[in-house]
Amino acid sequence: MAGQSRSRYKYIDNFLNKPGPTTDPDFVPGAPTISNLEASKVLVIGAGGLGCEILKNLAMSGFRDIHVIDMDTIDVSNLNRQFLFRKDDVGKSKAEVAAASVTSRCKDVKITPFNGKIQDKDEDYYMQFKIIICGLDSIEARRWINATLVSMVDMENPESLKPLVDGGTEGFKGQARVILPTLTSCIECQLDMHAPRAAVPLCTLATIPRQPEHCIEWAKIIAWEEHRKDITLDTDDPEHITWLYDRALNRAKKFSIPGVTYQLTQGVVKNIIPAIASTNAIVAAACCNEAFKIATSCNPYLTNYMMYTGDDSIYTYTFEHEQKPDCPVCGNLAKTITVNPRHTLQDFIESLGERPEAQLKKPTLRTESTSLYFQSPPSLEEQTRPNLSKKLSELISDGDEIGVSDPAFTIDFKFKLIFQT
Repeated sequence: MAGQSRSRYKYIDNFLNKPGPTTDPDFVPGAPTISNLEASKVLVIGAGGLGCEILKNLAMSGFRDIHVIDMDTIDVSNLNRQFLFRKDDVGKSKAEVAAASVTSRCKDVKITPFNGKIQDKDEDYYMQFKIIICGLDSIEARRWINATLVSMVDMENPESLKPLVDGGTEGFKGQARVILPTLTSCIECQLDMHAPRAAVPLCTLATIPRQPEHCIEWAKIIAWEEHRKDITLDTDDPEHITWLYDRALNRAKKFSIPGVTYQLTQGVVKNIIPAIASTNAIVAAACCNEAFKIATSCNPYLTNYMMYTGDDSIYTYTFEHEQKPDCPVCGNLAKTITVNPRHTLQDFIESLGERPEAQLKKPTLRTESTSLYFQSPPSLEEQTRPNLSKKLSELISDGDEIGVSDPAFTIDFKFKLIFQT
């Protein structure tokens, strides 16, 4: 692209046509770098609040081959901050509408949308991209793509290493991070920085709910088990979410609790993080800045974590988060967990959902010599169910390693259990 069509990027070209004091030694100013930027195929995961900003920024930064994947459809509540959407777009695919909206303004940019789950794509799909940028609202989805990219790395094939730029926001706080799978700290290494929501006692859900979230959790945990226990709850299925919303709304009316909405139901069930437009814009800009630096080598990219807060004032801080040798995804050692040997296996399984370093919802556990508990198939679940009531000291020895798998993730986790003295 040259001449008049390049005028849109004249300010970008100031960085690409001459080296700077911190430019990468491999940087070649001028046409070769511009061509590499235009040829860089980038995947954006998520076309919501962050994703809209990221797509716009990438298109205005000189990237010309962009793919976007999102399984959601546009809701009227999205319109206050997801600026690529209009009222007439409600009910349509976010990925498809976002792609069409950006390309209508940047006609020299190709954006390929996919309306579906990231789990629907295999490694060959992700292998085609030079950079992957996440604008997700789900920690579970981040963990899945992180594990997938780590598993793709072949040390004999440098092209198999796909830089992951991840952005996240929660209210007036946010972060951007650059992850080089297997080489730097990954999302799983940093999991304990994202503590899970505090658990609500089951008795509160069953008898005296006080908040709209309690009604939604009751519908998810108790009502679903009573009425639809033969069907696996799919938090991405609109029919399942609608069913939970209806039950939660009825329970809220019974206890005179206001505030149960379809959007809140989605947020509670899927653990969706709330978003604010200005925070999205700042974090998306940081993510695209890092993608631009990776694609062009015009400046050193972030090493490796930037945090932002804008509640009382505006504050940013960068630091290098260290890779953990016992990370279950990119490390090679079992993570050590201290447990009470008098606790039952059921207690331990429940704690895995609450521990910041684990956050596993439906774990299956085994040692090298025996199966401790299987979530499925039903025959194995029934066979291992008696172990749930046994003390850990009856099932394992101090210092034993256990393997843990969860249907939400593509990898197995290893934990070394140390008994409290």
